Amino acid sequence: MNLLDVENLWVRFPSRTGVFDAVRGVSFSLGKERLGIVGESGSGKSMTGRAILRLIRKPGIVTADRIAIDGQDIMAMSERQMRTVRGQRISMVMQDPKFSLNPVMTVGEQIMESYALHANATKAETRRKALEMLEAVSIRDPERVFRAYPHEMSGGMGQRIMIAMMLIPDPEILIADEPTSALDVSVQTQVLSILDRLVEARGMGLIFISHDLNLVSSFCDRVLIMYAGRIVEVCRADRLSEAQHPYTRGLLNSLPRLDQPDRRLEVLKRDPVWRNADSVSGML
Repeated sequence: MNLLDVENLWVRFPSRTGVFDAVRGVSFSLGKERLGIVGESGSGKSMTGRAILRLIRKPGIVTADRIAIDGQDIMAMSERQMRTVRGQRISMVMQDPKFSLNPVMTVGEQIMESYALHANATKAETRRKALEMLEAVSIRDPERVFRAYPHEMSGGMGQRIMIAMMLIPDPEILIADEPTSALDVSVQTQVLSILDRLVEARGMGLIFISHDLNLVSSFCDRVLIMYAGRIVEVCRADRLSEAQHPYTRGLLNSLPRLDQPDRRLEVLKRDPVWRNADSVSGML
């Protein structure tokens, strides 16, 4: 049984010139796997993740035939019921921890608050769980970090803290929205290793949103390629280099390569037909 099923998801925003479709008829499923979603800025990747958690606020309009977690339709839930889904069953790590962590609360207070919302535990038990989670994300001195404020942390440390906060309720699904984009390569590798280890150990499903095709191809199991709010291709991550859709080929050809240096990178050419294509090419 799939952990998550999304069928015909649309996200619309009214504007002065009419209704803008940010996500258009997206359908996919997620098992206990690492599912990558890639595409240009504005292709609808982050909107898809936020819509799953019903985080799109008015005037945004979200519709779907079905968004189900373990067979339960999220679209039919009340806002009160959704509070038990967010964090406890599906967590989301945002792109930049500076905008997600509260600057006037210590790291420990924020992680404890995240756990206390979903668990009936004493303060001592909550504190112990928070310290254990900081250790799980490879923070060497959890006691010091527990007492520190977010501004005292580096970008890599902040991202680890966010991962700890989102995973402490032990969710079934983690949505990671470009969790490594603001990090240097060495820290990026460490954060991915932590995510990989935790997802594997807990048997979770991971939706990994990224611009980086090379990163996704090496880290994920499957990849969805999005263009103009639609999924245009689905393929195995380890065979991403063999993708057939011209948009995916254009993204791959625009990447610099050390093994095949070129004086000028290819410019991505967009075809209006891709916006309205009814079929999705796939290679699984």
